[in-house]
Amino acid sequence: MKTFLSAFLMVAATATYAQSPAPSPLFAPPAETVSVTGLGRTTLTPDRYTFSVGVQTIAPTVDAAVTENNQRVASVLAALKRAGADEKEIRTSNFSIYPQQVYEQGQSPRITGYQVSNNITVTRDKVTDAGKLLQVAVTAGVNVSSGLQFLVSDPTRGRDQGLKAAVDDARSKASLLAQAAGRTLGRALTIAEGSAPVPPPRPYGLQMTMAKADTAEVPVEAGTQEMTYTVSIVYELR
Repeated sequence: MKTFLSAFLMVAATATYAQSPAPSPLFAPPAETVSVTGLGRTTLTPDRYTFSVGVQTIAPTVDAAVTENNQRVASVLAALKRAGADEKEIRTSNFSIYPQQVYEQGQSPRITGYQVSNNITVTRDKVTDAGKLLQVAVTAGVNVSSGLQFLVSDPTRGRDQGLKAAVDDARSKASLLAQAAGRTLGRALTIAEGSAPVPPPRPYGLQMTMAKADTAEVPVEAGTQEMTYTVSIVYELR
């Protein structure tokens, strides 16, 4: 009886094991991949410029320094507007008053006068006017300038071309790596764009203090600006 019962249990256990489905793996093995970064560039011509100029005056009293400064700045503003600059393109970027002091050993500082500075920033889309407006400002009484910058007003210009070039560059790198490893390139699994490109303003050095140029126009060149785009792509290897 015991022998029969043992044989029955063994048969039942075998049947149960045979009917159980094969366990499925919890995770599929990771695909073999290659990761690359592509670079694309586009060259743009600036379509905007900005420059800051100012009038600096010194007088024994605050009232005298401010009055002289106001008159000269008013002349500069009027000249810029006559030359074509719109009110929306001109703004006051700084106004300051500083005492002129003499320091003598063992004595308190002594004020000998006051310096008044009024700076004007001009931003305009007509790049060809940059030299003319600078010369107009100088002729009208400007005696301080902090420089000139050329800008690209719309950073998305050339974006499509730049991104496509970056993707082509990434695929070319990935194909080369795959070939070197004796593999072929599969589909792109992930694509990530790099940070949005922001071109730095292109400075054009310009320093003037208490001087007026004799030329009819300040000579300037806008040049070009290079925009850079990056993409990171993970490709499947086959």
